[in-house]
Amino acid sequence: MNAGWVIWAAVALDLLIGDPRWLPHPVIGMGKLIRAVEQRIRRRVTSPLGLKPAGVLLPLIVVGSSFALTWLLIAALTRVHPWLGIGAEAVLIATTIAIKGLRDAGMEVYRDLRSGNMTQARRSLGMIVGRDTDHLDEPEVVRGTVETVAENIVDAVVSPLFYALIGGAPLAMAYRAVNTLDSMVGYKNEQYAQLGWASARLDDAANWIPARLTAGLLVAASALLSLKWRRALHIVRRDARKHPSPNSGFPESAVAGALGIRLGGENRYQGVVSFRAFMGDPDRPLRAEDIRTTARLLLAVSLMFAILGTAILILVQEMGGRLWL
Repeated sequence: MNAGWVIWAAVALDLLIGDPRWLPHPVIGMGKLIRAVEQRIRRRVTSPLGLKPAGVLLPLIVVGSSFALTWLLIAALTRVHPWLGIGAEAVLIATTIAIKGLRDAGMEVYRDLRSGNMTQARRSLGMIVGRDTDHLDEPEVVRGTVETVAENIVDAVVSPLFYALIGGAPLAMAYRAVNTLDSMVGYKNEQYAQLGWASARLDDAANWIPARLTAGLLVAASALLSLKWRRALHIVRRDARKHPSPNSGFPESAVAGALGIRLGGENRYQGVVSFRAFMGDPDRPLRAEDIRTTARLLLAVSLMFAILGTAILILVQEMGGRLWL
């Protein structure tokens, strides 16, 4: 069976059922493993200076275990029957992506705004961002939603599919472990500045190519959806590197340019004000419809990347090469 069909099966599964609450998710197990390894390290290393080299152990153990266990599971099921291995591959890849979940989260805020329920819109946004949302007005709620959906096109869609195309479910699951590590310990605060540095750097490195691919795909999707694709390309070139993250500025600036809006500005985190560089130009005020347009861009980029990746796999396989590990 062509590996491209496994990718399409995974995308279809995610679009159809997403991440149902009743189904155990691998990220839960990764989180438990991260906490267990962190606790062991902290029990044995008490010096702040010692935590920095010990921080390398977290990605080595967690990412390595995620890759190895996934590979062993697929290999064992394939021995029972090849179709079992193929099915497991598709299901496991589907758990590493979140097209439906990301779209649904954004559209929930959109529906709250359209119904005029600002209180619920702020709550819905608060479920997907870390910033304070209690006192945001409608344009700021829209900004937070658009920024979050745009940024997460990379780590919820393009990055896991990128690694799945290269190395199947084991590499996609290894990427998800990298991303989970960053979300749990990759903070520049007193608690994790030393222990989490390696996890944060690895996440930056893992997303470097996918983030730039995402920006290009967003420009192409903007042209497909009759949005401002030339403006999107211009804003990426001008503003992407202003973002404090080496990667997040690429999808955010592309979406800002495509929609003709300005993202970035002042955010509050537990009452503390933080300013993020502006992306795009304030050609017009932000409106609820921008969320729906960003959701359309998310879906378009997801399908375009699946088509592009499948085409590359077919081409490589016809030339006698191999992308799967």
